[in-house]
Amino acid sequence: MKSRILDIWYENVFNHESSYDWFEDLKEILSEFFNVQVANYFIFDTDTFLQLQWNHSLAKKLNAIKWFEVEGYFCGQDFNEIPFLQKNNLSDGEVSILLRDEENKPLGLLIMESTQKWKEFSQTTEVISFITSISTLVQKIKKTVYLTQQEHQYRNLFNVTKMFYSTLDIGQILEGTLNAVQEAFPNFKAILILSNDQERKTSVPYKLFDYTSERAATVEAYVSGEITTELATDLGARLLNVPIKGKQGIYGIMQLSTPLDYLFSVRQKEFASLLATAAGNALENAKLYIQSHRLVSDLQLINETSHKLNMNLSLEDMLSFLHKQLNKSFKPEQIGFVFLNDQGPEVSSASSEFFHTSNGQEYIKYVVNHFGKVQDALFIADLNRLAEQKFDFQSLIAIPIKEQNLITGFSIVLHKEPYFFSFDSFKLMQSLIQHSSLAISNSKLRNKLQEMVNRDHLTNLFARKYLDKYVETSMKNDERGVFILMDIDNFKLVNDTHGHQVGDEILKQIASVIKKRTEGIGIGARWGGEELAVYLSQMTIEEGIEESKNIIKLIPDNTNPSVTVSIGVCGWDKNELPSFHHLFHNADTALYEAKNSGKNQLRIYKASSL
Repeated sequence: MKSRILDIWYENVFNHESSYDWFEDLKEILSEFFNVQVANYFIFDTDTFLQLQWNHSLAKKLNAIKWFEVEGYFCGQDFNEIPFLQKNNLSDGEVSILLRDEENKPLGLLIMESTQKWKEFSQTTEVISFITSISTLVQKIKKTVYLTQQEHQYRNLFNVTKMFYSTLDIGQILEGTLNAVQEAFPNFKAILILSNDQERKTSVPYKLFDYTSERAATVEAYVSGEITTELATDLGARLLNVPIKGKQGIYGIMQLSTPLDYLFSVRQKEFASLLATAAGNALENAKLYIQSHRLVSDLQLINETSHKLNMNLSLEDMLSFLHKQLNKSFKPEQIGFVFLNDQGPEVSSASSEFFHTSNGQEYIKYVVNHFGKVQDALFIADLNRLAEQKFDFQSLIAIPIKEQNLITGFSIVLHKEPYFFSFDSFKLMQSLIQHSSLAISNSKLRNKLQEMVNRDHLTNLFARKYLDKYVETSMKNDERGVFILMDIDNFKLVNDTHGHQVGDEILKQIASVIKKRTEGIGIGARWGGEELAVYLSQMTIEEGIEESKNIIKLIPDNTNPSVTVSIGVCGWDKNELPSFHHLFHNADTALYEAKNSGKNQLRIYKASSL
């Protein structure tokens, strides 16, 4: 019988097709020598005996035998009839034979029909030699199968690792990882659960890792870097979570799904861990390569932006340039620049049109509310998880624009896809806006200073120098225009009677009338002393006369003490185009005529009357 058992090993040692054929040969021997017709073999793995064919066919494992359940039956003996294992209703019952390895540890369990011939044989001294021979056979078969399968797995691992080190394309690495898993475990369902990474471009199944929604065992594997298993009854599956880790971090989870009753072997877990680690190292190398190139690109972006912003651009030109830079670097769907003042948030014209709508205002309100509480930049991967209302755009970054550590505005980018912006993108945008904040502040300060220069400090009307440029530009670009020059009647008497402070108030009151009348159609300016001017672009002389009459009528009703004005009007068009100096002189001539004709009236000067 020993020689027959040894023949089984010789016949199966080079058989790479199946680790089950040897047992069929053993059953023939058991039948021949002991008349055994029913026999099953259980492999010992992780304190559990698993029936031989179950280890390869994904059949149900509900009858798996735990070592602690049978250990007591084998104290001082290697075979016994165990009551709860009598499941085939055989008349002679069933005997369980424990096979041990060289260190006397459990190797397997042979459960077979307890025939009369076996009972007689079990009383002889040869039974020990028989059990030892079968144990030796199982050890050799197990080693052969293990080496064969290990060779196949490691050849698979070698090929995929070779591919990993031949590419820095993250998409190829992820595809190679999943292909290797499917080749090693063809009956398993596999999915990659990846940390957020915008360089990921692959068609393989994956999902983003989310602490708030992932299963506890998956989160544990991601945080600890150790393999975890879970009996997910709600999914009807057993899950194996293998961390994809490199030397510097964990980049996701490789999750294998099997039927509920499947048990993963130590060897399967070891291979999955080696594969995931190889993938993690490859991903890490690719990410470092990409990050190095991105760092160079980011520095170039910041340098280019800083250089451009130092060219004394206007605020709107500056923000328009920033709009282009943000769009080029981060690919958002909406870009906005918002400034905070006493009247509330003011949306720059360089912003996307969306922020001028009521829907866009909802995002602005959300960010304003945030900066009203804290000064930290805002980075939201999925806005709908945080907000009570539902938003169309789920990815949001808002970076404050500061002046002397005070928030004066912010830049905001949006995208409908959640987790669209990476943390690296957030840090880059933060750096970009911080570098731009000083230039933006300087531009706003220049605008304020220019506004002070352009305005008369008493009336807040434009200064004469600004009016000169405005009219000269209009005469170059427009088809027509009207210049109105007015003088307050008897203003010296007002000052002498009521004092210069009252006189200043009258100037302010008249300026207020002028600003209301010229809004959207022209500008008002203080010409000098008690003389004020109005320029109406693209207006005919007839329209200018009508507007002058309105001003003459309104001023007495809107000043206290009530005063009147005299007005001189001069118009131009392309057919009669004087120089702007002559335009002023002609209006002054008409004003002089109005003053000499009794005041509180207007006179018109036309070039054709010269």
